[in-house]
Amino acid sequence: KYSFAPTNGEFKGVRTFAEEVKHIGFANHLFFGPLMGETIDVKNIQQESNGPAELKTKAEIIQYLKDSFALGHRAISTITSENEVTLLPKPPLPFLSTRLAIANIGTFHPMDHYGQMVEYLRMNGIIPPASRPRPPQPPSSQPKPQQ
Repeated sequence: KYSFAPTNGEFKGVRTFAEEVKHIGFANHLFFGPLMGETIDVKNIQQESNGPAELKTKAEIIQYLKDSFALGHRAISTITSENEVTLLPKPPLPFLSTRLAIANIGTFHPMDHYGQMVEYLRMNGIIPPASRPRPPQPPSSQPKPQQ
């Protein structure tokens, strides 16, 4: 179902599921790369925002996404109270001029796309993993009430 994209009504022309995943990876690299000293050369952000065209298989796409989140973790770990609002010499986008702004968008942007991907799953009769019922836990593993 990686190639799925709704095609009717308001959905015409939206990204496929795979393109959503690659877009999140691309955006993470765009946002966090500069914090790690990487130069991101994007000539046309609209054309390139679906991630590398050469990534075709599910395994390649998932690895790209995982690597992008690992980059984000490393980048965010460099933020301190001393540098969080210092203006960046080369921000990835004009409105992302501080490390704090990058951490903020890097946190909420994937969730916007996660919401879209959840809808794609539901359109295909798939219950998203986070929404699936969980088996009951034995009483010994449940947290004890606070007194």
